[in-house]
Amino acid sequence: MFGIIHLSAYVIGTILIILLPGPNSLYVMSTASRYGQKSGYQAATGVLVGDTILMLLTVIGAASLLKAVPALFIMLKIIGALYLGWLGIQLFKAGLLTWKTRHHHQVQDTSVDQPTDHFFQKALSISLLNPKAILFFLSFFIQFVDPNYAYPALSFFILGLILQICSFTYLSSLIFAGSHLAHFFRQYTLVSVTGILMVGTLFFGFAFKLVFSTI
Repeated sequence: MFGIIHLSAYVIGTILIILLPGPNSLYVMSTASRYGQKSGYQAATGVLVGDTILMLLTVIGAASLLKAVPALFIMLKIIGALYLGWLGIQLFKAGLLTWKTRHHHQVQDTSVDQPTDHFFQKALSISLLNPKAILFFLSFFIQFVDPNYAYPALSFFILGLILQICSFTYLSSLIFAGSHLAHFFRQYTLVSVTGILMVGTLFFGFAFKLVFSTI
């Protein structure tokens, strides 16, 4: 139907892939736990918009360009890795600041000092500065598109829509979990700081993996 084959396998594969921890989901969850649901959804929107742009680039052939021009791919990987590393440093700073000011309750409510599009922009950047995602979308989507179908763009659109619905559902669950954990973190600062530092370490890991990954 609509040039899509093995739809059930695609849905199962999509859910399993989305459940794998990555910089996008970790950023959304940490944002929601520190600043609340509204900020969490701003970050989630940035992720969804970024993924949509990457899927569109996949459809119009950007993946072929990245393969044809290895230098471009390497440049994007370096930029993405540096940005993820920078976010890791910011999380380490935030963790240390939270510990130093643990006796001041107002420090926890820092969302009022953030621009309204602050979290959206960061999440969008994390999503877009991941050229591997374009190649993933291409290699994953192509398995479920009938090569004989007259309108492959429609097939890609439907597959992308299904992925975004699954992704939004998962990110929403992280946002609600994160916001409910916020109250707990306010009571137990050591746990909060440990969590922030762990996420920062994971971002360093993602940066390292991105630099040394191959096409």
